[in-house]
Amino acid sequence: MCRIIELLPLSNTLRLIALFVVILSLQGCTTMTRAHEEEQLIPRYMEENIERNEFSVAKGDDVIGRLSFIRLEKGDTLPDIARHFSLGLNGVSASNPGVDIWVPKAGERIMLPLSFILPDAPRKGIVINLAAMRLFEFKGNSEPLAVLTYPVGVGTEERPTPRGIMRVERKVTRPTWHVPASIAKDHLKKGDPLPAAVLPGPLNPLGEYALYLSAPSYLIHGTNKPASIGLRASNGCIRLFPESVKKLYENTPVKTPVNIVNQPYLLGLSNGVVYMEVHASTDNLDAAEFDKVYAKLKAIEKESGRMFDWSKVKNVLAEARGIPVPIFEIRQGSGKEVAEPIEVKHPGKLFGSPEIPELKTDAWSVLAADVRDEIDAVRLSAIINHQGPQIPASVIAENDSYRVVAGPFNDIREAKDAIKRLKIDLELDGKLIEPIKRERGGEKL
Repeated sequence: MCRIIELLPLSNTLRLIALFVVILSLQGCTTMTRAHEEEQLIPRYMEENIERNEFSVAKGDDVIGRLSFIRLEKGDTLPDIARHFSLGLNGVSASNPGVDIWVPKAGERIMLPLSFILPDAPRKGIVINLAAMRLFEFKGNSEPLAVLTYPVGVGTEERPTPRGIMRVERKVTRPTWHVPASIAKDHLKKGDPLPAAVLPGPLNPLGEYALYLSAPSYLIHGTNKPASIGLRASNGCIRLFPESVKKLYENTPVKTPVNIVNQPYLLGLSNGVVYMEVHASTDNLDAAEFDKVYAKLKAIEKESGRMFDWSKVKNVLAEARGIPVPIFEIRQGSGKEVAEPIEVKHPGKLFGSPEIPELKTDAWSVLAADVRDEIDAVRLSAIINHQGPQIPASVIAENDSYRVVAGPFNDIREAKDAIKRLKIDLELDGKLIEPIKRERGGEKL
């Protein structure tokens, strides 16, 4: 059984040390209880569709959406599931610990984290929570308030996305990317020289729509690398799926305020129940942000006149699954029953999943790798297929090994370009495979 230590009103430093000890002691027991908890969450009915972008929130409420489940089919990847349901890879992966990102098991039931606690910020214009990698746009002044939400990709640790209040300065369709000198220098070191400007098209990392912010050189834009949504992978800009940025572009006027925050610990109230959502691992606990949430929890406890079950708080912190978890009822008997999750029927085709053309012996192709294990080969093939722009790849069984082959390509130039990208992006040494010329009537074509 898990030992629960009551959090006492200590100094900030001592309280955090005590919390670390508690979390470490809980790590061994949370995995034992997770299967039971998820069994209780198994929904009783199935839906064809579920809302993923447009919600409404009543005054005094902070939680939108509804948790859902889906059963995976052969060939699914978590990036494809994430994109179809307008989720970031971070969200789907964190809420389904232990599930293989690229080769999940067919028949496995996974959670779709389609419920969100709104950031603790004024509900006006655009609010982006870097910790959750989620954008929220508030529309109108009526009650309930309309909320549009999309997953985003954000800056790396080396080139983080700036925080603070800014605004949309201008909007551009089919933007030209003027390459910053620092990025050009980095690419040159990798043997990938960039032009001074990249024109609109499949190689342009800004995609089809861009919203330029008042913070110089920072944008909210589309991407030609959709698998990067939900990752810290940009040079500081905010990336959206192509279909998401189109909606945002159409719904956002110039001068719309943009507030970028970093809130890994979120508290929200809905129907008299307090929810908690955590996006930070125990190895990367943010002391300042946690202090804010701890103060709010103690204030709720004091106002209600009842003690928290702090073990629930500790479990949410330990698991950090990025989903709203009910932890406290404001007044006993006053809260409504927590909404059951929904099971979603698997669509016939996942939106945005890569199309993989059939390999042709009479076309150029590239041997990306030759591996012994079939699962490793399928995983590598999936990773290559999700490069941006896509490099098509397939697995071919040959004797006791599996060949991961990229192609087909229209000509040798395309094949050599794929070899270069495989080396730069994935550190793979691709080998050119020449086309086999067909014969007709004894004559080679």
